[in-house]
Amino acid sequence: QLQACGGGLVQAGGSLGLSCGASGRTFSTYTMSWFRQAPGKEREFVAAISRSGDITYYADSVKGRFTIARDNTRNTVYLQMNSLKPEDTAVYYCAARAAGVVYTSLQMYNYWGQGTQVTVSS
Repeated sequence: QLQACGGGLVQAGGSLGLSCGASGRTFSTYTMSWFRQAPGKEREFVAAISRSGDITYYADSVKGRFTIARDNTRNTVYLQMNSLKPEDTAVYYCAARAAGVVYTSLQMYNYWGQGTQVTVSS
């Protein structure tokens, strides 16, 4: 089970950090990712991280502004978002898959958190 939190309202140019906690004792065997879905749009990939944290992927739209990280001792994955833009406004979801491959396609993830709202005002 995944529980995302940390969303909120922030002005453009500001920062926000999301976290996603997972239950269970096998967190370190899961590739973790963040996706987002804006109103009227499809859910899209944001960032992903390998089981050990040594491999990360980012969508081009967030590269250089967002950082994904994980702490396997705390069963938690993080998404630090800097230089936020109004177009980053969306519901952000964490997702997991028990795999050694870091996927960027949402169809490859079979566990999803409930989502947390991020709103960036201009």
